Amino acid sequence: MSVKRITNQLNKLPGTIKCPFVYVRFLHIKNTFYHSQERPPASKTYSISTPIYYVNAAPHIGHLYSCLLADASARWNKLKGSNTFFTTGTDEHGLKIQQAATANKLDPQTFCDQVSHKFKSLFDAADISYTRFIRTTEADHHEAVVAFWNRLKERGHIYKGSYSGWYSVSDEAFLSESDVEDKCLPDGSTVKVSKASGHVVTWSEENNYLFKLSDLQQHLTHWLNSKPIFPPQFETAVRHMVQNLPDLSLTRDRVRLPWGIPVPGDESQTIYVWLDALVNYLTVTGYPKAGWFPWPPDCQVIGKDILKFHAIYWPAFLIAAGFDPPKKLVVHSHWLVDNVKMSKSLGNVIDPMCKMEALGVDGVRYFLLKEGSLDSDCSYSDKKLTERINSDLANTMGNLLGRLTAQSVNKRQEFPALNEDDLFEFCSAEERDMHKALYQLPGKADQLYTEFHFSRALDEIMGHLHWANGLVQSHSPWQLCKSDKPQDNAHLLLTLHMGMETLRVCGILLQPVIPNLSDKLLTSLGVPSTERNFEHALIAAINGFQSLGQKIILQKKVDMS
Repeated sequence: MSVKRITNQLNKLPGTIKCPFVYVRFLHIKNTFYHSQERPPASKTYSISTPIYYVNAAPHIGHLYSCLLADASARWNKLKGSNTFFTTGTDEHGLKIQQAATANKLDPQTFCDQVSHKFKSLFDAADISYTRFIRTTEADHHEAVVAFWNRLKERGHIYKGSYSGWYSVSDEAFLSESDVEDKCLPDGSTVKVSKASGHVVTWSEENNYLFKLSDLQQHLTHWLNSKPIFPPQFETAVRHMVQNLPDLSLTRDRVRLPWGIPVPGDESQTIYVWLDALVNYLTVTGYPKAGWFPWPPDCQVIGKDILKFHAIYWPAFLIAAGFDPPKKLVVHSHWLVDNVKMSKSLGNVIDPMCKMEALGVDGVRYFLLKEGSLDSDCSYSDKKLTERINSDLANTMGNLLGRLTAQSVNKRQEFPALNEDDLFEFCSAEERDMHKALYQLPGKADQLYTEFHFSRALDEIMGHLHWANGLVQSHSPWQLCKSDKPQDNAHLLLTLHMGMETLRVCGILLQPVIPNLSDKLLTSLGVPSTERNFEHALIAAINGFQSLGQKIILQKKVDMS
């Protein structure tokens, strides 16, 4: 029924409504449509990207977490009606790749093909809904980098000179004297290392091309004033970096680094791997041809370890080239393993593919988005992973579905319609209020998802599912179904409806996080595929659904012992 028809019918009611039921029902209908009218209109487009991942080693859970943040955001915006554009991929040039290929006795391209395939296979297995998986060894990216270089040079931002300073091969970063420190080795000798990463640095002196980064301090400060960095705690470090910006070396001698894109018109130099990599965000739009998706992107998701490159170098390159910098950088913290940093030498790097094969894709997706944080580092353990899957997905959500669809309880195998008279007959005021609050949940989830607070959104959703389990436990449908009394049957149908309605709304809201389990849940409830968008979560399914889908065990308990 349309809002207009509801309003017309309400207007026919007497001016003074004395009946408490009619009055509360009026508020219930008004509240439902108020929230559906209040929701913000969806933008026509939404673009988001992850970093492109360096292929010097196989992917781990930190890489998957970055992708899941972007994937869940893209899926959510799609549910709200946006045309989404989501990109990820691999960064395949640079000295570190060249050295890793040599260590594996492979040519660089073969090595990149193998490791890039591992990343793509992981993301495909994890249901990452990317629009484009880009590799920096692809021809269209080479074309984009050359065009971007020429644009910077034509606009007077590149000059030829000499560079001397510290360089970290592991970080592919040029560092100032204040960025390095001495580290004592067991044999008593000392080496210079990066203060930020602890990786060894070497002194480099060579003639190359430099970028006039020092000219862009005011422009970068102006961009930072628009508050593009989220969470804002990371902005302080960036503002400190902006205060003293030396010009940036943009190339390496090609004799030492042949694995990369040569400088246009000067085959003796290779373009700096970070300039090469960052241009991928333009390449995916179709640059240098007419872009087929709007620039700048709405959001770029990055890890905190690459903040300098994305919050200093990248916006500086874009501003110098005459492009707008990103609207928003979402920065996330790292994953530890049992509170220890992941390291190949410690042997504690977590392979997410193995975990998904053992425990299921959606279980791993749910855990990472539920336990992950933007603000602080998170700790992974097999125990925490299995406990979270069993507690939330198997016990809370799966158990509720099983109770409501059991043949002995739900003899007609249907999602019963709501008789609102029964709400006042069989439910307390607190239960009625909680049921009504279900239609405020989509608005809360929207705000939290939009701000990348996925863990808090999942807390809200799970809170409603816990409540629904308590409601079912309190009203005992397994006892009501044994009675032949019409009153008990009405009570049973109301209990089934309220539990299923909670599952329906929560199932719609969980689609960005656990797409497969949500699909199974909604199908089991009989919810058509055409009624699973954000707008459908805002409006009560008062009429229910005549026929449930196939009965399923939504999530089995898992064990990694």
